[in-house]
Amino acid sequence: MQIYIEEKDGNQKAIMQQLHQTIIRFPEVTAKIRYKIPFYYRKSWICYLNPVKDDKVELAFTRGNELSNEQGLLQANGRKQVRGVIFDDTNEIPWDSLNEILQEAFLLDEEVKYASKRKRYR
Repeated sequence: MQIYIEEKDGNQKAIMQQLHQTIIRFPEVTAKIRYKIPFYYRKSWICYLNPVKDDKVELAFTRGNELSNEQGLLQANGRKQVRGVIFDDTNEIPWDSLNEILQEAFLLDEEVKYASKRKRYR
């Protein structure tokens, strides 16, 4: 994971380093590269870091549609399930609000079993 993050440039590298360190502080979190980006999970996928254009990073939650989003940070951007927030500088990360979202996401993972909404074709 560190190699992946170290290969990034400028703000993306700094943002990803700080977000990665924040996420892995939660108990029993595993980080793996999936689909060429960092994913974090315990029982199921919780979130991922997605480097986007213009030196920005999106922190996206795989079950974002199930989160309360009381902080108003998470955006769907046309997606049905995933919700995320895009950062372009480490100084603009609202750490208190972000920690609340992460706690809620990990609590959801712990208490509510993930059920895929995909249609199954026979």
